[in-house]
Amino acid sequence: MVAAAVLGYLLGSIPFGLVLTRLAGHGDIRQIGSGNIGATNVLRTGSKGLAALTLMLDLAKGAAAVVIAQRWGHTAALVAAGCVILGHMFPVWLGFRGGKGVATSLGVLIPLAWPVALVTAVLWVSTALLFHYSSLAALVAAVAGAVLAAIVADKATALLIAGIALLIIVRHHANIRRLLAGTESRISLGKS
Repeated sequence: MVAAAVLGYLLGSIPFGLVLTRLAGHGDIRQIGSGNIGATNVLRTGSKGLAALTLMLDLAKGAAAVVIAQRWGHTAALVAAGCVILGHMFPVWLGFRGGKGVATSLGVLIPLAWPVALVTAVLWVSTALLFHYSSLAALVAAVAGAVLAAIVADKATALLIAGIALLIIVRHHANIRRLLAGTESRISLGKS
């Protein structure tokens, strides 16, 4: 369990958005847009390719933590899943100020509960395309994922997914206030 926790946290704490934007010459992503290290903020650099790569790597670290820990059993996989999310949200290297965990959470769901992952991904994309708010898409997907997991997953997995959804909602508190106030930034997913 300790190995699964450490593995998950260390994988989760790799700040791919920060590393990639620096390597691409965009400077510190924390000084751009929302200051977040995730793919949505990387998109604000104007590089859709870099944002897509950040999304894929953040997703991959979530999946990798679970797949590796599954060798030690289902409970270890759940521990790794929770810790990879915590590592992404609260990385020690960045003073415990990380991302919001949406892509990494999807990565966790793929090996843990793929039907939930599929539904949440479709809901995220649909909501983002309809309303152009990444935060709203994340909130809809998180809540729907928790509800669906309660129906299709085992109890321990469903509880973990509900906990992850709650963390995502809490991490989006400022976005929720801006959505209610009508001041939330929109995203552009199509051609400029």
